Order: sequence, then structure tokens, then C-alpha cells
Amino acid sequence: MAPTNKFPLRTLIALTTIPALLVGGLLWYASSLLPSCETSQHARLPSPDAAFDLVIFSRDCGATTGFNTQAALIPNGDTLPDDAASFLSIGVTADLALRWAGPASIELTIPPGAQIYRRDESVAGITVIYR
Repeated sequence: MAPTNKFPLRTLIALTTIPALLVGGLLWYASSLLPSCETSQHARLPSPDAAFDLVIFSRDCGATTGFNTQAALIPNGDTLPDDAASFLSIGVTADLALRWAGPASIELTIPPGAQIYRRDESVAGITVIYR
């Protein structure tokens, strides 16, 4: 009779499932050690045509995050996502003077001396005017 090289199914399942569970558990534990960011919304101003909302917010990601104020455009009525991409980011907590100058332009007043991390001239086809 010829020898068979049959690998037992139980052994195969144990050798694949146990390491997968261990790696998954380790990744889950490691992700809990990473700091989570908290986003705080400070102001929201809908566009004249109700297509967008201009949102002023800040992010706090723990002790390594400095003071910041950011501005983003999101679809009208949507909640501000945690990963919202800002078109303006400054290194100070500030109440920005903001207004829609029309359906295609926004005016924002940045405090003098604020450290600017990002300052886009347009976003989603809308011109941004800084004062």
C-alpha cells in the first residue's frame, strides 16, 4: 500500500486560526494605545445657495497637539466628519470673522500674527478671500 501524505484538517485549521486570532488581538490592543482625536465645532455658516456649510472647528489629539483653528467646506446639513480636510489651518484658538460674499466666495479674517499651517486660495470651486 502506498503511503499517504494527508494533513489532518483539524491540525490545518488550528495552525491557521490560532495565529490569525493572536495577530488580530495584538493589532486591536495596539490600536487602543494610539491617541484618538477630538473635533470641536465652533461655527457653521450655510452658503447662500444652501449647497455647502462653512465650518470652523479645532482638533485635539492629545498632549502633542497645539492650539489650532481650522475651516472646511462640507455638504449642507452634513455632520462634520472626524477626518474633515481643512482649507485653512492656523496655530491659534481664534474666533474667525467669516461670511459668504456670494455663492462662489468666502471671506475669512485671520488674527494678526497667527501661525498659518495651510491657507488655500480656493476650495470646491469657491474663492477664499483672507483679510
